Amino acid sequence: MGFPAGFQWGVATAAYQIEGAVDEDGRGPSTWDTFAHTPGWVKDGHNGDVACDHYHRWPEDLELMAGLGIDSYRFSVAWPRVQPAGSGAVNAKGLDFYERLVDGLLERGISPAATLYHWDLPQPLEDAGGWMSRDTAYRFAEYASIVAERLGDRVDKWITLNEPVVVMAYGYAFGVYAPGRALMLDALPTAHHQLLGHGLAVNALRGRGARTVGITNHYSPAWPADPANAADQAAAGAFDALMNALFTDPVLRGTYPDLVAPDLAGVVKDEDLAVISAPIDFLGVNYYQPTRLAAPPQDGPLPFEITEIEGHPVTGMGWPIVPAAFGDLLRGLRERYGDVLPPIYITENGCSFPDEIAPGGTVDDTARIEFLDAHITAVGDAIDDGVDVRGYYTWSLMDNFEWAEGYGPRFGLVHVDYETLRRTPKRSYAWYRDRIRSLRS
Repeated sequence: MGFPAGFQWGVATAAYQIEGAVDEDGRGPSTWDTFAHTPGWVKDGHNGDVACDHYHRWPEDLELMAGLGIDSYRFSVAWPRVQPAGSGAVNAKGLDFYERLVDGLLERGISPAATLYHWDLPQPLEDAGGWMSRDTAYRFAEYASIVAERLGDRVDKWITLNEPVVVMAYGYAFGVYAPGRALMLDALPTAHHQLLGHGLAVNALRGRGARTVGITNHYSPAWPADPANAADQAAAGAFDALMNALFTDPVLRGTYPDLVAPDLAGVVKDEDLAVISAPIDFLGVNYYQPTRLAAPPQDGPLPFEITEIEGHPVTGMGWPIVPAAFGDLLRGLRERYGDVLPPIYITENGCSFPDEIAPGGTVDDTARIEFLDAHITAVGDAIDDGVDVRGYYTWSLMDNFEWAEGYGPRFGLVHVDYETLRRTPKRSYAWYRDRIRSLRS
């Protein structure tokens, strides 16, 4: 197994999950502030008001990154911190924070990789329709231009959107994430408007001198419950179209999958797909688990039914651990898109386990080490098979607010005590540091 020269090793986080300081220095409310403060939406009534207090403790967190010896840090910019209303006035103090962060990374020899949208839509934009409104795409492009004007000369990689499928499915279709709208298949316009925002933002970023621009998608290999059953095969195909191809085909091919194209006919305007398919420099791939699909019950709201995967170990969240599916996914992307597939960066891969600090002050997260070891090996094997992967970011640097699950799941290489906010590197932190060193040698 060989990782190419210049391969980037990193860690990833997201603004609402770690920053806290939700009402400081002019930040406006996001959909996640509203969602988390609505009783019953987030487990145990948790919210991101304080989170890991990264807004104040970022120098300490950057020292933790430097100790890992990583090449790059993937963070997200909070739109409501930069533009509280989602349009109009710019909050200079918000941009100042990200400038300090970027400069601090560069001082430590760490390359900044900025995600412009990791789900924290300014609440005023949601009040005006959110991603169901085409106008949000234009507001997003304006915001991208604002951030790039300040940071475009120092940020190495720009990611427009993080996992737009999750925003569409969990936020607007199923209503289990912000903004909590349960529209089911009527949520499809949010896919197009996010992708339009991506394309417009690519052009805006290029106009501000951005060097390297991409998008990050969530991918889950679709397994038919019974590979010999035609109905289960069709269900897996429908899931693949809606959850994987829907957010990649338009970007790389300029077309929507056949399954959804008719449903978007009234939403897509002339030249939209040309905007969406503006050339990108890389594709961000997030992988956690495959999905097993069966034919849906009669009159079901979706063209598939998700069923349990058995015969594999699971994470603390019950997600099946299948490293081989990771390699299959990477090879499958190359086979599906061929010459139009840009270089890949693994922008998220990680696992949650119920980590606790032992009496001696250590966190022995052996299960995480085994998970990361197997998945990094799968990436290396895919590279050996000719897939152009140029970087790997584990999720996450530290334990954080895990969306609707609150502070229960722990994904970090660093343990966070949410009472004291003390950071304690886990055993996996040292393992990842040493693994990076060994793979560079």
